[in-house]
Amino acid sequence: MRLGQKMSEGAAVSKRALRIAFAETAGQNPELAPRRSRIWAAEVDVENAQLKNRRVVVESPDDSCTLEAQDFFDNDRKLTYTCYERGGGASVWTLDLASGQRVNQSQAIGSYNEVEGIFPDGVHTCVESDRQAVLRGKTEKFRDIDIWKLRLDGTGKSFERLTFFNDYEGWKASNPVVSTDGRYMAFQAAKTADEAGVGYGILLKRLGK
Repeated sequence: MRLGQKMSEGAAVSKRALRIAFAETAGQNPELAPRRSRIWAAEVDVENAQLKNRRVVVESPDDSCTLEAQDFFDNDRKLTYTCYERGGGASVWTLDLASGQRVNQSQAIGSYNEVEGIFPDGVHTCVESDRQAVLRGKTEKFRDIDIWKLRLDGTGKSFERLTFFNDYEGWKASNPVVSTDGRYMAFQAAKTADEAGVGYGILLKRLGK
């Protein structure tokens, strides 16, 4: 398989090896049934510009859960991914690549929870979440996101808010990534009227000493 393969959104890229995971839908692969999606894992053969040992690691038969790969963790034994749900919701999931076990990590903490940058401890991850809007009693889902820190313990109970842009009318924060030493988080500021991915510059937040 050549590296020109189309993918949905971006790829999860290992920090330890030449390994990636990525999603595809019928929009990228017409052989897939409409509304179906799946995530592939593969090794990158740089010398021959191709993917090898390619395998499907998780599939969804319809748009009740449209898949997007995000990050490897736990020494590349596990993968975080987002399940985009009907009606504009989203949830954070993890996949054990050996056993195939899948866990809904976000449970019912908000109606929109999109997993983003993993922390170097492999125990926590950033999440774009509308949790604060849900608590206020009204949410526009992805238009009302801020950045939260979620512990990947399967309970959805350890959820810490990291940004407060959505407390100000018309603003949100998105697309966080955590430095490899865990001391900083880069993210972007955006407006609630914007579509996903739009931003107005990169900001840096100190997370620790």
